[in-house]
Amino acid sequence: MSGIEHLLLHTCCAPCLIAPYQQLKAEGIRFSALWYNPNIHPYTEYKARLDTLKTYAEKEGFPLILQDEYGLVDFVTNVISDLERRCEYCYRVRLAAVARYASEHGFDAFSTTLLYSKYQKHELIQSIATLMAHRYRVRFFYRDWRELWQEGVRLSKAEQMYRQKYCGCIFSEEVRYLGSIK
Repeated sequence: MSGIEHLLLHTCCAPCLIAPYQQLKAEGIRFSALWYNPNIHPYTEYKARLDTLKTYAEKEGFPLILQDEYGLVDFVTNVISDLERRCEYCYRVRLAAVARYASEHGFDAFSTTLLYSKYQKHELIQSIATLMAHRYRVRFFYRDWRELWQEGVRLSKAEQMYRQKYCGCIFSEEVRYLGSIK
């Protein structure tokens, strides 16, 4: 057993949550999901992902904490001078928010569904989360959920969830459709 009474799980979107959720549920790990994704742009994309997550949380009955802060200006301001390191900034902002919330609200540990995606920088996420765990004095629950990738795709399609086509930020959208940042 994990020794965790209540996990705070940063959730980037419902399709990335669905397979880890099934695993946590099977293991008897109680969790609350936290939505904080000021990196997702444009607003229509942000709203589609948030609405899908709200619908799934309501259907499954797990607690969903919303830090509903669309952050286009702050995100762009903080990454424009070094676009190659935008993911580092993005992970740091979101993992700091979830670790701080977990610490301030009595959660045993925190984690993130970013660890599910085979497209994310897994080692960088793990490194930043470990740093935030130390900073906010709360345990980081590490789990490599990438092995669940195909199952998550299958489950999210079966649920007819909105499935995004890019990571989140406006720059990742450009890379998705044009191949690189021009």
